[in-house]
Amino acid sequence: MSLLYLFLGFILLVVGGEFLVRSSVGLSLKLSLSRMIIGLTVVSFATSAPELIVSIQAAMDGSSGIALGNVIGSNIANIGLVLGVTALIAPLAIDKDFFKFNWPWMIVFSLLLFVFLFFNHDINRFEGAALLLLLIVFLVLLIRRARKMPEAVAVDDDLKESKWWKIFLFLSLGGAALWIGSELLVKGAVDIAESLEIPESIIAVSMVAIGTSVPELAASVIAALKKEKAISLGNLIGSNIFNIASVLGITSLIQPITISGENSGLISNDIFWMLGFAFIMLPLAFIPKTYSIGRFKGIFLMTSYVLFVYLIFTTLA
Repeated sequence: MSLLYLFLGFILLVVGGEFLVRSSVGLSLKLSLSRMIIGLTVVSFATSAPELIVSIQAAMDGSSGIALGNVIGSNIANIGLVLGVTALIAPLAIDKDFFKFNWPWMIVFSLLLFVFLFFNHDINRFEGAALLLLLIVFLVLLIRRARKMPEAVAVDDDLKESKWWKIFLFLSLGGAALWIGSELLVKGAVDIAESLEIPESIIAVSMVAIGTSVPELAASVIAALKKEKAISLGNLIGSNIFNIASVLGITSLIQPITISGENSGLISNDIFWMLGFAFIMLPLAFIPKTYSIGRFKGIFLMTSYVLFVYLIFTTLA
């Protein structure tokens, strides 16, 4: 039954995430918000909804290992798995914003999370508020930069023609699917961890993280197959920023996240893998071919991700 809960939770998160994104964009267009604001804020928050709901549900259930492991694992999966698979299908171009804005901000948020966890072994409400305030600063600067290149933000114009009833129906269905899916996913993950007598954080950084990253992976693969540039390196890095700042920020305000002894691997091991995947992006941008993430780099990222998953399970032996 635990595997069934896990599978059904994955499916509901994917469906709920898609419904929530489309209905949120449709509602924003109806309210005449600019395409730039929609693309940079509404869509970003909506695509982080699976991670947010799962982390809140886990924290409220007393499973802080899943709440934090979900975010750390998702950030690792976004670069190692999502970017790796996408680069195998079609090379990704690296623009100047990667060096000047996106990557430095991802490093700042990643290091801040590391500092909070390393010294306190928790994320309290004050630290959660600090993450959210820094996110607001990031968004203000992001929107100012985007005004200079509004064509970089793509939104489906067909959503503007959506009926009001359809928008609210999809919004309701999306929210319900995310909530039910998160409950099933957390329950299945906790049950599997208990039955196998392994820390819940290990299930979170692997199975749960992959589940909440499925929407990004599916969108990236589809875009790559269609040879579209809808999914860029900046979008994936932005997802990592939102995972740390909005997901952990909001979750810790509702319920502080405390890491117990059995989940200490998140601090002693997993957080360093997350930092490693974040930092490795800079040399990958230059070596051997500059300003591109091609197939060989994709293979390297995927191999590194498989090694990460293999090592966290072999430590149990």
